Amino acid sequence: MPQLTSLLRDRITPFHTFEFFPPRTEAGLVNLLDRIQRLASAPLPSPLAVSVTWGAGGSTADKSLELAEQVVKLGLEVILHLTCTNMPKEKVDQALERCKSLGVRNILALRGDAPRSEEYSTEPNPQPDYFQHADDLVRYIRNNYNDYFCIGVAGYPTPHPDSESSDKDLEYLKIKCDAGADFIITQLFYDVEGFLDWVRICREKGITQPIIPGIMPIQNFASFRRLVNLTKCPVPEAISSDLIPISSDDSAVKRYGAELATKMVKQVLESKLVPGIHFCTLNLEKSVRTILENLKWTSTSAPSIEKSPLVRHNRLIEDDQPQTNGTIAINGRTTVNGSGLGHQISELSVSPSEASQLAQWGLQHNSLPPVPKKGGIQGGATSNSGQGAEDSWDEYPNGRFTDVRSPAYGEIDGWGSGLKITAAQALKEWGTPTTVQELSAFFTSYLRSSPSTPTTPFCDLPLSPESLTILPHLLELNSEKMQCWTVGSQPCVDAVKSEDPIHGWGPRGGYVFQKAFVEFFVKEEEVEKLKEKVELKSQGKISFYAGNKKGKFKTNTEEDTVNAVTWGVFPGQEIVQSTIIETESFLAWKEEAFDIWTEWSLLYPRNSISRKLLEKISSEWWLVSLIHHDYKDKEALWKFLIEE
Repeated sequence: MPQLTSLLRDRITPFHTFEFFPPRTEAGLVNLLDRIQRLASAPLPSPLAVSVTWGAGGSTADKSLELAEQVVKLGLEVILHLTCTNMPKEKVDQALERCKSLGVRNILALRGDAPRSEEYSTEPNPQPDYFQHADDLVRYIRNNYNDYFCIGVAGYPTPHPDSESSDKDLEYLKIKCDAGADFIITQLFYDVEGFLDWVRICREKGITQPIIPGIMPIQNFASFRRLVNLTKCPVPEAISSDLIPISSDDSAVKRYGAELATKMVKQVLESKLVPGIHFCTLNLEKSVRTILENLKWTSTSAPSIEKSPLVRHNRLIEDDQPQTNGTIAINGRTTVNGSGLGHQISELSVSPSEASQLAQWGLQHNSLPPVPKKGGIQGGATSNSGQGAEDSWDEYPNGRFTDVRSPAYGEIDGWGSGLKITAAQALKEWGTPTTVQELSAFFTSYLRSSPSTPTTPFCDLPLSPESLTILPHLLELNSEKMQCWTVGSQPCVDAVKSEDPIHGWGPRGGYVFQKAFVEFFVKEEEVEKLKEKVELKSQGKISFYAGNKKGKFKTNTEEDTVNAVTWGVFPGQEIVQSTIIETESFLAWKEEAFDIWTEWSLLYPRNSISRKLLEKISSEWWLVSLIHHDYKDKEALWKFLIEE
């Protein structure tokens, strides 16, 4: 594979790259590969490269390398993100050697989380971190692999949260570049003039490497607020003023986000200061597709990209030779003599080679590939543009409790799992708990919106207006008496308008529905009591999931049971199920939830009371999720839990 810098030298027109993260589930991976294929196929232009993220401390190492391998098989260039702190040097070596074996020659060298001192390490007498900063990794790769790898580094138009000042941030960037970096990909921004000024300053400082701006389209108002809070990215007043009136209309926010990103791309490219754009997709398709179409970046031919093994329905096995006689492309639809039969035949047939690929996939995974919902979201329009057809079945809302088959499942803001604020801020806001009672007081303080507790390790924003509608119940559960520490919940909703500022989502003119659910951590001895209570008193109206860090799992549901807990009915389209809870999604989140307890514990010295308390919670307590299926009874779930 060529290096990114050699590809840049050959470009005479602006380019774009895409960023994807490794999905949490096998189904999500299959659907992501299908999504990447569409975004890299005509009529859209192929990206110059696809970047694959890497979790801090190597937490997603295996999945990141697996995704990189699959993208290579699609015939696309790969930029692998690679962090270097809080993990063995051997893991870095293994990743680099794996990249060589795959032919991946582009690395985005990142620090990751700040290195932990011995006092705060996970093990006694740990080996000191070989890498302390990103420039250490750049220098290491350059010294050991010479010019084999093209090395990128991160740039911050808004100073990194750990930086002392803008000047210091630029000084660190210059150090990374002097260590051997070849290109720069920036953190997201919304102030274009501020970004262009930053680029000019970089040039004045002697930073000559190509700078590729990171653009993240606004997907919904909640994730936008969260991301701005995490990155401390300044937002022009005009953007805030535009968003506030439409904040409860997901469809309008998504349209605005695509329009805003289009304007930003045009403005930065017209400056001639940057050669192309890096799109942070959040593993979603609709917004970046819209932006590319708005820019009129279309191509008449597609690269040779292998299809991912995604089957929509049963298909006939046809000849391997493509049937092109008499086909005409009109407005993106393949027709036969003016009819839609060509598209219909291609959708209902499969070549022998494709059939073989699908069979192999099924044998390897003991199942058929996942089947996503069909149809567009916005306005009910379904795209049928052949190989480049849009698939937006999982567009909103996204996050932990969406469809487990979604490539974006479990990701809300692109920040990854784990703690969302700096260690210093966390210690200030979360204190030093030493007893279970203090933890109950901590969670109830957050629920009461105390200024001293604006966040928790599980939520980096204030309590939502929707959660405030069930606040008395949440306070009771989190009390010292019950000690059920809630980390997720929603009230039931029966046909509320989609424009509703508290419960609404999706396009205007629709109605949304919700079943009440709650998720909390609880002592092991309470889990069996809850399960028995569900079996004896719920009359089959409650689904129960419970698991611990050691891998134990309990449920009253049948295998493969799927619980739609949020859905919407909108004009001109099928019913949209935006939130689903099932065994696979619960277990995927459970792993992350207990890792958050572990990360929280690492804020404190190894033998401290706080570290030992949080480690005990992580290793001994259980995560429980309860769903009440009577969405017309607003008090049913809470009465069941709280009343004796």
